[in-house]
Amino acid sequence: MQLLTILAEAEKEKRAVGHFNVSTSDVLMTIVKVARELKQPVVIGVSEGEREFIGITQIVALIRSYRNEYQLPIFLNADHTYSFDKIKQAVEAGFDAVVVDGTKLTTDENIKLTKATVDYVKANRAEVVVEGELGFIGTSSKLIETLPTEVIEAQKNLPSSEEARSFVEKTGVELLAPAVGNIHGMLKNAPDPKLNIDLIRRIRQAAGVPLVLHGGSGIANDDFVEAIEAGISLIHINTEIRVAYKEALKQGLGNDEVAPYKYLQPANEAVKTVVEQRMKLFSRMDS
Repeated sequence: MQLLTILAEAEKEKRAVGHFNVSTSDVLMTIVKVARELKQPVVIGVSEGEREFIGITQIVALIRSYRNEYQLPIFLNADHTYSFDKIKQAVEAGFDAVVVDGTKLTTDENIKLTKATVDYVKANRAEVVVEGELGFIGTSSKLIETLPTEVIEAQKNLPSSEEARSFVEKTGVELLAPAVGNIHGMLKNAPDPKLNIDLIRRIRQAAGVPLVLHGGSGIANDDFVEAIEAGISLIHINTEIRVAYKEALKQGLGNDEVAPYKYLQPANEAVKTVVEQRMKLFSRMDS
């Protein structure tokens, strides 16, 4: 089953699909195990830095092996890709989807880069799903003390439903990730800002394509539920996984164990807990 079909079904049933970023094969294996146990589709994301670390052809091969062995609806997304060359690299390597991140560019430059991507994909691998981003939400997937100044300023001028409609029409993207009060990273000592649920609803109606929520880490559960009801069908989680992995890894390294598969176990158990909780919430398994 294709990714867009799965997202359309999820939206119809007021659910969302989880998108989880990975940097290592053990975290990928953990996420796949949860998806299998819960019988849920999943999107695996790798940013430019993450895919350089794990290997671009290696992550493609790993995803294909899991998909073939388990007959699991698992998709690979080239998350936050900033240049056309990197986009081409991911498409040619066999990724299922690419995210064109032109949020630091002017609107016209963002449209130009995104449209060039859509045109290239249609001409070369039409099955690849192209996602565009509209509105700046920061770039860091880590714990932060306070909101960055540029994010605070961007929050004052979120994209309108008309801007979203125009962006989709001019670029031809099949998925849209708008800024709706979300941020990248997680605040250390405070909850993330609330999402603008009404804006999500209006953008979904105007854009005519499925919506993606980036920066899901740190968002309150109630906000997730309302966002899904309003039209979000794919949700990105990264920082929560990184934090859980790092904190639990300290526990694994706190003894004399030298076998990696043993001292990494607490870290992967912590990742499993995060992914399981999020996947259940997004799929409304607890409702």
